[in-house]
Amino acid sequence: MNNFIRRTITGAVFVITIIGSVLLSKWAFAALFLLVALGGMLEFIRIAAKIEMFPSKSASLIFSAIVYAGIVAAISGVIPVGYLLFGLAVVPLQLCAELFRKSSKPFGNVAASALGIIWIVVPLALLSGFFNDGAEQAWLHGGALLGFFLILWIYDSGAYIFGSMLGKRKMLERISPGKSWEGFAGGMAVGLLTAYMISASFKEFPVTVWLLIAVVIIVFGTLGDLIESMLKRSAGVKDSGTLLPGHGGILDRFDAVFVAAPMVFIIIWFIR
Repeated sequence: MNNFIRRTITGAVFVITIIGSVLLSKWAFAALFLLVALGGMLEFIRIAAKIEMFPSKSASLIFSAIVYAGIVAAISGVIPVGYLLFGLAVVPLQLCAELFRKSSKPFGNVAASALGIIWIVVPLALLSGFFNDGAEQAWLHGGALLGFFLILWIYDSGAYIFGSMLGKRKMLERISPGKSWEGFAGGMAVGLLTAYMISASFKEFPVTVWLLIAVVIIVFGTLGDLIESMLKRSAGVKDSGTLLPGHGGILDRFDAVFVAAPMVFIIIWFIR
């Protein structure tokens, strides 16, 4: 099976699984993305080892799960938001754990673990805040989340197509030689068109807000992609993993989400 077919099949399963979980329920989506968050942390820990930082795998995964569950529970009204203050204990507790690991770089290990939780786990947990609990189940309930992913996926595809055909001016060649301003502009055009079109069905926000959300997704999603490329270049790896055939790893697939999701969450928080 050649790479194109493998990539297409993986992409189709990937999209169907995410959309299906959104339509099923908030909790199905949260459970799915807890697995994504933990998988992303595992990839990050493996990459961190290549730049001589060795966060505790067990501690990082335990704290990742606790932080993720706490944010989702607070956003959903299951626990008071004030309970999130317990998250401040993550770094002190990990520093205490390093006392017994006999590592040569204990502070670097804790810093890497904390970075992974903030960069990977927190943004994925915030996605649960996109659901509109005042709407009925199915697509009206998860319209903002579906819109987020549709804009991001279509922008990404558009940027790839336009960049392949017209790309000449490199965006940041030392980090990602394949990205061009022509691809970014073409992707921006189809991303904004997508936002305009979905505003007719996803009426949670007016068209102006959807266009604003699209700009934020596109700009910060692109920066997220470049940030992950910077990490891989620092570690000297091509892909973050092999979990998704033809697409690489979880970090490769969700790099744009890590930076775009918190920005869109802020917009949604203040608009609702």
